[in-house]
Amino acid sequence: MAAMTEASTPPGGPGPVPQAQLRVTNQDREHVVEHVQAAYAEGRFDKLEFDDRLERAMTARTHGDLMPIMTELYGSRPAAHLHQQTMAPAPPKHHHGPTESNERLGASAAHLVALIGFPIIGPLILLLTAGKTSPYIRRHALESLNFHLTVTGATFLLPFTIVGVILLPVIWVAAIVLSIAGGVAALSENEFRYPLTVRLIK
Repeated sequence: MAAMTEASTPPGGPGPVPQAQLRVTNQDREHVVEHVQAAYAEGRFDKLEFDDRLERAMTARTHGDLMPIMTELYGSRPAAHLHQQTMAPAPPKHHHGPTESNERLGASAAHLVALIGFPIIGPLILLLTAGKTSPYIRRHALESLNFHLTVTGATFLLPFTIVGVILLPVIWVAAIVLSIAGGVAALSENEFRYPLTVRLIK
């Protein structure tokens, strides 16, 4: 995460952007989440402290939001740990059967709940609950939620055109097939992206 160790100068900008004001990426957030989870597993946080830091990490918008969390973990040189993790190969993940299985099942459910009549509320509930502690479930729930919001919008708008009326049944069948494909992908620990999706929720 080179951005954590040095300020950048936007093309054509007036000057360097202060380090703390640089925007973070999803990868930046997930790196900090991994550090927080590791610290919790080592017993360095209790459950309330873990939940607080996890929430702050997953909702961070700038590096200034992430740095205090890393400072609590590593003292005066948090950026060095973040930079080292970004540049070095990721360590092998240790698979803990029940936890990993629960994450896969939760992520899969975010797609498959559409088949039982909860295409929007199902992924939303998973996003707001399990998605707070599992980046994997959060990604799948977000993708499913945005897709089904797109399908719902198309369901209301397309009937105003003749072509739309013809396309609607095709879209509904495709939504079912894609939801199944998303559920299978989540169970297999694969990422899944729905086509032609308006991603309103980030």
